[in-house]
Amino acid sequence: MGRLTGKNIVITGASGGIGAEIARQAAANGANLALLARSADKLERLKGELESAYNSKVFIHKLDVSDTDQVEAAFARIYEEMGDIDILVNNAGFGIFRLAYEADIDEIKSMFDVNVIGLMACTSAVLPKMRARRSGHIINIASQAGKIATPKSSVYSATKHAVLGYTNSLRMEMSDFNVHVTSVNPGPIETNFFTIADESGSYVKNVKRWMLKPEYVAKKVVGSMVKPVREINLPGWMNAGSVFYALFPRLFELLGKKAFNQK
Repeated sequence: MGRLTGKNIVITGASGGIGAEIARQAAANGANLALLARSADKLERLKGELESAYNSKVFIHKLDVSDTDQVEAAFARIYEEMGDIDILVNNAGFGIFRLAYEADIDEIKSMFDVNVIGLMACTSAVLPKMRARRSGHIINIASQAGKIATPKSSVYSATKHAVLGYTNSLRMEMSDFNVHVTSVNPGPIETNFFTIADESGSYVKNVKRWMLKPEYVAKKVVGSMVKPVREINLPGWMNAGSVFYALFPRLFELLGKKAFNQK
């Protein structure tokens, strides 16, 4: 408790799932929050919950991160309200599981606009000040899908590959400026993400026993705010699979073919 007292934290995609849970745990640790999402009603309810339970200031902004003009305006207001931003959590994102030949081009653009361009726009909004202050922490929620692509996730995996590439480069750029950069690579999480991603429900049914609890993922993310790390990979056994994949890709794809086609 209180480990983040006085810290100003911005969270995108904060209206539900791990974004909302990160907000709860950060507030419990004393942080002040700026919560961003497309659903103003959900943000209002979360703000009320947090301010009644914790001694934290909570600011909310309706934001579609795919609209870069909105991003610029929202972060300008946040700096006016909060002052310096200590930690940015880029959590906004979505996926749709579909075979590559069935993917609609507008759907593809939308996923890249939110998962990649939106993340970069939010990061660009805080980088100059963090760099000048020589202080800050950027946490990008990526995915194990960014390390291991599987059938029906070609576009989603491509966006998360992009996030990891961007994150790894950014980490090296910021290393001399005391700005920490963390990538979070979870496997499937028990959230409403799959309401959109998995319309048939078959994937959730097949992997439910392995799904991560959002509270657990959020705890790891909030822990990294206190003690920054390079990567958070969850669950550990799945990350071990990504290492095996890098070393023996042909064998991995052969052995994992049945499991990969469960979507």
